[in-house]
Amino acid sequence: MISDKEKYINLSTQKKDSTLVNTPVWFAQDEDKNSFYVFSHGEAGKVKRIRNFSSVKVATCNFKGNLHGEWLSAEAELLDQEESIKLGYRLLHKKYPSMRILDFFSKLSGNYKKRQLIEFKFKDTN
Repeated sequence: MISDKEKYINLSTQKKDSTLVNTPVWFAQDEDKNSFYVFSHGEAGKVKRIRNFSSVKVATCNFKGNLHGEWLSAEAELLDQEESIKLGYRLLHKKYPSMRILDFFSKLSGNYKKRQLIEFKFKDTN
């Protein structure tokens, strides 16, 4: 599995033509639920692709997206429940204190409310 000690994961989402798009992103893990959280702009391509295809692949990587882990299959969900969104942000803020600076500027520019929180869980391998 993926350790929360890693800084980035590569999130691979499927386009309608079946090609995959890889995006390095920050993530945080909720060990109690065995869930992982990612945030994005609500109109980003990865959000649109997850809306169409919830199956994703993830692997650990560096900030450029160069892999240093194996691809794992997961199911992604676009969150809309306030409780889940708050949990995801709380975990992301704990892991990435500098995210508060991004939040500040995102709020100033009016983009904060346009964000989409994404939760993913690994598929059973049995």
